[in-house]
Amino acid sequence: MPLGIDADRRAAEAPARRGVRAVGGVDEAGFDMAMADQRRRAKEARKGGGVESIEQYQEILEQFGPTEFTGRQEYESDARVLGVFPEDGEEGAAWIVLDRTPFYAESGGQIGDAGSIVTETGEATVLDTQYVPGGQLVRHRSRITSGVIDPGQPAEAAIDGERRDAIRRNHTATHLLHWALREVLGEHVKQQGSWVGPDRLRFDFSHFEAMTPEQITRVEDLVNADTLANHPTRHFETGRDEAAKLGAIAFFGEKYGEVVRVLEAGPHSTELCGGTHVRALGDIGAFKIVTESSIGSNLRRIEAITGFGPVQRLREDEEQLARVASAMGVAVEEVVDAAQRQRAEIKDLLKQVRSLKQQAAVGQAAELVDRAVDGVVVARVDGVSRDDLRNLALAVRAKSGVRAVVLGGAADGGGGALLVSAVTPDSGLDAGKLIELGKKTIQGGGGPHPELAMAGGRNAAGIDAALDMSGADLLIAPMGSAAKCTGKAGAPVIALPAGLDPSGTPFGVVLFGSLGSDRKLLRIAAAVERAIGDRRLPKL
Repeated sequence: MPLGIDADRRAAEAPARRGVRAVGGVDEAGFDMAMADQRRRAKEARKGGGVESIEQYQEILEQFGPTEFTGRQEYESDARVLGVFPEDGEEGAAWIVLDRTPFYAESGGQIGDAGSIVTETGEATVLDTQYVPGGQLVRHRSRITSGVIDPGQPAEAAIDGERRDAIRRNHTATHLLHWALREVLGEHVKQQGSWVGPDRLRFDFSHFEAMTPEQITRVEDLVNADTLANHPTRHFETGRDEAAKLGAIAFFGEKYGEVVRVLEAGPHSTELCGGTHVRALGDIGAFKIVTESSIGSNLRRIEAITGFGPVQRLREDEEQLARVASAMGVAVEEVVDAAQRQRAEIKDLLKQVRSLKQQAAVGQAAELVDRAVDGVVVARVDGVSRDDLRNLALAVRAKSGVRAVVLGGAADGGGGALLVSAVTPDSGLDAGKLIELGKKTIQGGGGPHPELAMAGGRNAAGIDAALDMSGADLLIAPMGSAAKCTGKAGAPVIALPAGLDPSGTPFGVVLFGSLGSDRKLLRIAAAVERAIGDRRLPKL
């Protein structure tokens, strides 16, 4: 309590807590000197923008001793401000240190309390509570919302009680969860970490496989059975050896001194814990596991909710189910049967659609085959899916007299560009090589296959060029004979050797015919160059 309030109690506590010599009462002179020094530092910090330092906290610890935690007995406490350290980057942000506080500082997996600190000259909202490194001094991360708060001022410190109650419910529930997991899965289960907040709890534990739905239900039932029984809890300090005799389990990652705090959460759970907890298990309310997942080798994680959380989740699920029933035009109790009927209907409709698409592909294949030149079909087909384009190519290849087909088009729904090539086994052609350059033109990729190859890309504007490249490759015959292809509007194009070298080997290509445009001529010429580069045509 601040100086001037219950001075006799302050006088009795001051020597032990602060190391201040008091003879026959409070060393008010020494206290006032220390406060004056802290006020001077606070003013200098405000003027200079303010930075906190471990040295400043250490001075407070040496002058006034560790922070007294009152939050196990009360949610509001009278206190005195010992230090105010502004934070850079946000107006009004500061760390506030009190001589005593009801705010729980984050530790043991439980997050820090929030609330308010009020003096006669200012008010602050406490956003979080942390220990200064060393674990003896508590600091409150605050935002000063009005006025000024200075060291030496009496203060009223109050936590957010509803938030703390929710945290307490979740924290005690983690202990029951630990016990229930060991009951259901085995004693190899050990806690490997936790996080306790107001809205949920997170519990990490050692286990070698995912929990089954039946195991999750069993764990929930065990915890809820204990909460419904409303067993009392006992949270007390004792010696570490005595705690071991009681069978108290130590939580993962915690360090314990000779004096420890033990939580007896009903008849089944006894563990070491310094957090805040409910007075009876019934205060936890309902317990519900939300998720169970893997976080590493032989490590599992459960997230759960308590108190009003399961009730709120039930309401949300009921609202969602009601919306589903309304959308399906049935009563809530008929949703499952209606969903199964619709699923069967959709499955049948999809089967009909596939059949119709196959019939359409056969008809379209016949049209494409009529445009074949020397057993080769190169065509653009837009607005179809990847699978439909593939099936169409296979249908074309299956027609008599077709040895190769290359199809391309813009994917259905604007999903980019598609290419597919298919060749017969006796064609002597490689389907993957036919679209090797084309897939680069559409800025895509795909796995090569000698008889059936597919590629997808994001550049639909390159589809025509890609098809021209594939067509040019297909329509070039080996040197020594004329290769016939088609230019614009089906006009024939003849490729002949340009000449013979001294040994009688033909070289070069001369193209004759109506190509429709210089661009197409260049593409075919480029295909010839590639053929020469692939050593399909000799070159001097």
